[in-house]
Amino acid sequence: MSALLEVRDLSVRFNVGDAELNAVRSLSFDVSEGECLGVVGESGAGKSQAFLAALGLLADNARARGSVRYRGREILNAPRRELDALRGRRMAMVFQDPLSGLTPTARIGHQLEESARRHLGMNARQARGKALEMLETVRLPDPRRCLALYPFELSGGMRQRVMIALGMICEPDLLIADEPTTALDVTIQAQILRLLGELQRDANTSIVLITHDLSVAAAFSDRIMILYNGRLVESGTTHEVFRSPKHPYTAGLLASLPSLTIDPASDLPTIPGQPPDAMKSVQGCAFAERCKHAMDRCWSERPVLAAPGAQHAAACHLLSA
Repeated sequence: MSALLEVRDLSVRFNVGDAELNAVRSLSFDVSEGECLGVVGESGAGKSQAFLAALGLLADNARARGSVRYRGREILNAPRRELDALRGRRMAMVFQDPLSGLTPTARIGHQLEESARRHLGMNARQARGKALEMLETVRLPDPRRCLALYPFELSGGMRQRVMIALGMICEPDLLIADEPTTALDVTIQAQILRLLGELQRDANTSIVLITHDLSVAAAFSDRIMILYNGRLVESGTTHEVFRSPKHPYTAGLLASLPSLTIDPASDLPTIPGQPPDAMKSVQGCAFAERCKHAMDRCWSERPVLAAPGAQHAAACHLLSA
């Protein structure tokens, strides 16, 4: 598969008073056409900031460096007019909190119709029909009535479906779903993931699924990237990463998954310690303090991703020991 999005050596830094917070550190990866890429890591790992940087949606106190190419065209830090032509039309994002992603004072129909008119050049009647079609596609109950409702009048699962409809209304090449199942019950989670899968298959849309939940990533993703302290520590096909994790952090995450055969009150393994402070630089491996396999070189030499073009690779000194 050819690369739709190519990210090389991406770094994102935030100015916090007199200090600097490093959210993303020298991150490189591709998103291929028609695939689903799962991006996994705990809070603060840099998952969301990497893709907000790609879309030009970082906060005012943030700076991004490196390269982000969409179909070979450099878009990192591109002028707003150029990014506005891409956002929504070619690349779209489903935000973690639908209430913040939707305009609270505008009706659902108006928000969908505005996107169709702006990006697809539709007239009012065509845009209304397209909005209704999208709400039917995401299986929102009584879609015609929902067009007239405000976001606060919908449940969390219904708002998430509206966000997906808004992201897909222009049939983008790439949909970035940032924690799309957070705060939803298990049944609704399954429905949302199934819906994303159907949209990916029917429209051949590439999907990036940002999540801290390995089970969600496993159920949906073709490939997985594991981020830690803003860096890529492991990447590979979902099958290979789950079958044979190469990085101790990935192995720890997988071991921490609950199962029906263990007592979570006493037998559930955990990863000791906390992630390093993002405002401090780490000379060696950022995971060394929490790793039971740490060697002397782990404290002084930062591991690089072994065989970055390989189907399954990790950044760990154990692989070269």
